[in-house]
Amino acid sequence: MRTIDEQGYHFEEWLTPEQIRADVQQVADRISADYKGKEPLFVVVLNGAFVFAADLIRALKNVRCEITFIRVSSYWGMSSKGQLEFIVPLQQVVDQRDVVIVEDIVDTGLTIHQLKAHFRALGATSTRVASMLFKPNKLEYEDSKPDYVGHEITDEFVIGYGLDFDGFVRNLDAIYKVKE
Repeated sequence: MRTIDEQGYHFEEWLTPEQIRADVQQVADRISADYKGKEPLFVVVLNGAFVFAADLIRALKNVRCEITFIRVSSYWGMSSKGQLEFIVPLQQVVDQRDVVIVEDIVDTGLTIHQLKAHFRALGATSTRVASMLFKPNKLEYEDSKPDYVGHEITDEFVIGYGLDFDGFVRNLDAIYKVKE
């Protein structure tokens, strides 16, 4: 098992690149079945979800899709503002579109809750969520439970595969958790 040190913390490999590929493929297979013959709009939440999204989109079968990116913030410092700020706003029209929000990790669900409401207000036909990781024990907004999940996780701090530590280590090919 690989280990790394980052900013004074020790991390051990939790999901290997092979496990990640298998998780991404099972999510892609489910989405491919649900959206066969449709043209969904994948809305990738930056920065963390870009790695997962790239692998996910390439793994889809028989789905003609469009992909776009947004960047939002619901925090100021370490506390929630309670409202989303669109740093990089949505550029595509979502009216009468099936939207799939792509996230790296869903924990409380605040961001997803607000994004779903935003897309409904813009006229989206449906809004589903694909997340590489999901912390079910942290979920505070039931409507934010992801429809497609690569892997469930307890309340641990994880890095790699798009997940950062102060902006760094998103480029790791595996997902690491803090070593106890």
